[in-house]
Amino acid sequence: MEPSTTLGALFLASFLAATLLPGGSEAALFGALKLHPELLWPALGVATLGNTLGGLSSYLIGWLIPQKDGIRGLALIRRWGSPVLLLSWVPLLGDPLCVAAGWLRLNPWWSALFIALGKFLRYWVIAVATTAL
Repeated sequence: MEPSTTLGALFLASFLAATLLPGGSEAALFGALKLHPELLWPALGVATLGNTLGGLSSYLIGWLIPQKDGIRGLALIRRWGSPVLLLSWVPLLGDPLCVAAGWLRLNPWWSALFIALGKFLRYWVIAVATTAL
């Protein structure tokens, strides 16, 4: 597979994995790095960008949901604000966190920064482990 095709597939897998659709992008990153180890930094960038944009699509969904009083379970996000989005990479937790951040109207720039940072750190750990194998 050509490097550009590999990076395109990685972007798509990373984006879709960060939406409310099921899927994981870790295997795509692992495969891309095994196939093209010279693409370490481009692969990290593409995976992070795709996954961040997917997380922001969940944020946008939350932003579009009408606000109502009495919704419980948001205390953690209200207390910590955008930094809680460092956990947006956590399976089963990350997507609802992004939706809740949008619903709470957290600052979109700070939210994007913390989403990207959390997702980059996860991918970086995977990349380091992959290249060590």
